[in-house]
Amino acid sequence: MEGLVLLNALATRLLFVLHSLVGVWRVTAVKKEPWYWLLALLNLLLFLETALTLKFKRGRGYKWFSPAIFLYLISIVPSLWLLEMHHETQAKVFVNNLSTVCEKVWTLGLHQTFLLMLIIGRWLLPIGSGITRDQLSQLLLMFVGTAADILEFTSETLEEENVRNSPALVYSILVIWTWSMLQFPLDLAVQNVVCPVSMTTRGFSSRFFCQYSADLWNIGISIFIQDGPFLVVRLILMTYFEVINQMLVFFAAKNFLVVVLQFYRLVVLALDVRASLRSRPERRKGEHGCPDVPGASGVSPGAWPGSSMEALAIPLQALRVASDDSHPVA
Repeated sequence: MEGLVLLNALATRLLFVLHSLVGVWRVTAVKKEPWYWLLALLNLLLFLETALTLKFKRGRGYKWFSPAIFLYLISIVPSLWLLEMHHETQAKVFVNNLSTVCEKVWTLGLHQTFLLMLIIGRWLLPIGSGITRDQLSQLLLMFVGTAADILEFTSETLEEENVRNSPALVYSILVIWTWSMLQFPLDLAVQNVVCPVSMTTRGFSSRFFCQYSADLWNIGISIFIQDGPFLVVRLILMTYFEVINQMLVFFAAKNFLVVVLQFYRLVVLALDVRASLRSRPERRKGEHGCPDVPGASGVSPGAWPGSSMEALAIPLQALRVASDDSHPVA
């Protein structure tokens, strides 16, 4: 079992390195500058992380965060940035047009395989002590839907001519795209924190953030990392740059609905915590509201009014005398 863990850890990181090298090769081929091969040096960080993980963790993952996924992002994202920024005006020659089509196909293929590698790589990486198989499956299903939305976001926005004519807008879209990638190394959206009793009795905020930590992370990622920024960019494209098409309107409406539903869920969770805090004093009052039941108020039987241990002993003595009289000595 230990050997299989080490094999998965090494094989997954090797796939990350190979895919990163393919991206560097495409940048070098498109730019026609050999010094772009220096981007491959970013993989040294992944080699260092591999050595440290094998030495101290025996190949297993970390809690809350995946350094291998994060370093893979560092090694491949600069290459994708350079490929997207490579937009040159060419003459209407068949060879040049064919070259442009091939470049677009390669860039789109790298985007697609990049997202697939994130999902498959997270699946193959050995899990740590902070996440279970059930939580990992939930995380992978979330990543599949997230990856589809991210791919649609980059493909539909960067293919517009009005967008390509504005370098500042292209940079902004790539910044939002890079920002959305930061959710992949995180495992916080599926890991629930066990709340101690001291946290649940402090007040609303302590109990709210402790009891629903995974849900709050999921809501925060959706609003501030993915759907919220994607909605802002799509609205700017439709209003300021007048880029309107059927798919852009559909996904803008989808992002708007997701943001509204996440705020709705946030309100529902807050109301649930507030209701539980209000019901706690009522339960305590109900526990102390029955003074006629012995022991309910914490009073010992010896302290009952009008009672004494001597009174309890009288029937026993009478019973013993009666039993002696019923058996006379012959």
